[in-house]
Amino acid sequence: MTGERPLVVAADETVLDEILRVAAVAGCELDRAPDLTAAQGHWARAPLVVLDEEAVRLPPALPRRRGILLVCKGSPGPETWQHAFRGGVERVISLPDEETELAGAFADVVETPAEEAGLVLGVVGGRGGAGASVFAATLALAADREPGGALLVDCDPLGGGLDVLLGLEKAPGPRWSDVRLTGRVSLPSLAATLPRRRHRGGSLPVLACGPEGEGPSVESLSAVLSAGRRSGRTVVCDLPRTLTDAAAEAVAVADLVVLVVPVELRACMAAKQVLRRLSELTARTGVVACGRSSTDAGQARAAGLLGPPLLAAMPPERGLPAAVERGEFPAKPTGPVAKAAARVLTAARREARAATR
Repeated sequence: MTGERPLVVAADETVLDEILRVAAVAGCELDRAPDLTAAQGHWARAPLVVLDEEAVRLPPALPRRRGILLVCKGSPGPETWQHAFRGGVERVISLPDEETELAGAFADVVETPAEEAGLVLGVVGGRGGAGASVFAATLALAADREPGGALLVDCDPLGGGLDVLLGLEKAPGPRWSDVRLTGRVSLPSLAATLPRRRHRGGSLPVLACGPEGEGPSVESLSAVLSAGRRSGRTVVCDLPRTLTDAAAEAVAVADLVVLVVPVELRACMAAKQVLRRLSELTARTGVVACGRSSTDAGQARAAGLLGPPLLAAMPPERGLPAAVERGEFPAKPTGPVAKAAARVLTAARREARAATR
């Protein structure tokens, strides 16, 4: 964010309250002035100026500048448009219908777009008990150690809650049942409120379904994924095998969807059913084979039954099932799961960069 804050000149208390509320959601601090005369000290330096109808009706007392918004209650009348044109207003925003446009303007001030867009990754199990949630959490922890950081998002309302898997069920912070987001979202502001899993090198924010089992809406998840891309974070989505509407949205926009499949014939047959639905939404899929196989060829053959490329293979990790059962998530940075996660991240970044050339 720039050193200067947006300037608000509003005498209408109702409009001012709405402006302050929208700015707070966007994580944007404001400077306020009761009239244009009092605004003189901030006028030229403010990255954005927001006026209400009372302020814009006053005779222009300050030099024209870019980045002036007019916020009004309901649809503006002809007189309001005349004053807006005379005052050099760039955009007229009508509340409440165009609240998302105002939130977007504030978010543009708060967020400096990352040099490299963030990734959206999905993880889904080929069958129940494949370990997809454990892999999703490990993948997010690996990504959080990289520049830009990560966010782990629970998209499976029947999965028992990623906060429970990570030992965060008692940690304060919102779950999906507490979050209703539309339009432009400031991811740094959201992430600052979420439960976090501490690890070497930082702490991973987690947006879980929680004990009520309520998952994200399409609009809320879409807003979070878009915010992650802008901020340069890697957003890892733990997806259900039977896709909800929100999970289908995540699949459609993901840079890569990882199918975690045990090296077993029946598991591969079950995974083919999951893959059939995924293929209706994206071609950006890959397989992570897990479990014990006598040869590498066996793992490749299992992946070959499905079609997408084999990204990584995970032999059984000693002590992992028992640790998860005890509610102790082992974030071993050198274990088989972590090594597979690192390979998937490398492949995902390579594919994303190739797609932008």
